[in-house]
Amino acid sequence: MSLISPAARDALEHFLAHQQSIKGAAQNTVVAYGRDITEFLAFMTEHSGQTQGLGALARISTQDMRAWMARTRSGGVGARSLARKLSAVKAFYKWLSHREGFEPTAVLSTRAPKFTKKLPRPVSEDAARDLLDIAALQSDKPWVGLRDTAVLTLLWGCGLRISEALSLTGRAAPLPEVMRITGKGNKERIVPVIDAARSAVDSYINACPYDLSGEGPLFRAIRGGALAPRAIQKVMAQARMQLGLPASATPHAMRHSFATHLLNAGGDLRAIQELLGHASLSTTQAYTAVDTIRLMDVYARAHPKA
Repeated sequence: MSLISPAARDALEHFLAHQQSIKGAAQNTVVAYGRDITEFLAFMTEHSGQTQGLGALARISTQDMRAWMARTRSGGVGARSLARKLSAVKAFYKWLSHREGFEPTAVLSTRAPKFTKKLPRPVSEDAARDLLDIAALQSDKPWVGLRDTAVLTLLWGCGLRISEALSLTGRAAPLPEVMRITGKGNKERIVPVIDAARSAVDSYINACPYDLSGEGPLFRAIRGGALAPRAIQKVMAQARMQLGLPASATPHAMRHSFATHLLNAGGDLRAIQELLGHASLSTTQAYTAVDTIRLMDVYARAHPKA
């Protein structure tokens, strides 16, 4: 017996296509949605003992939802991950109920488990500079080192996501003083490009053995194809081990560092939100907590009465 009915699978495929083409969801988000919702549908089939068509899915009860969450938690899934899975299921049900005309109250009213939100983990300014220097030395091919430095400089100097940096095409070069970046959810923002970033990209372009003009990717892998995020993650892992930095020193931590260092220098929180492309100011406000922790740490170590 198939774990998911043809009708449910067809609905899921249409939902994922809607998320990508209409909502502008990133590819990684679409893949995660597909995985989480497929697991949910498979559980409901097993739980009910029969393949779940669209009619059965519309009749899912609060007890069914509790059973799914309990099974998921018992499988070793943490509260944060379960909340993410529930969010995917709710998004699917909102779309499906609108298309099929049923009331999804049992699903949408299910409460996500409580969890402590993780604070961003930036690296210090000195560590960020050291990471750039060390990253340039990880390959025996000089142009590759220049490439890796250019990518990391865009993350730290401009606050780009790694996916945004790697999506740049040859037409973006030479980088202007201001770039128009399309981020998550097709949200467009204006990003100033610092001199260091333009210089790093120019050095890479001049050394790269491949033709970088036109609509092809700006950042290339060793064999000339598009550079994958994994390559930059690997470079960062090697660099942080050499510098003795924690595992939290990832490429995304360079973007966190961009925000934190701007905040430390007196940057306006609303302006930082725009530069990062955050849809909600509450997301950006997490960096104020990081700054407070840093200040309290300085106080505890420096004040004579602390």
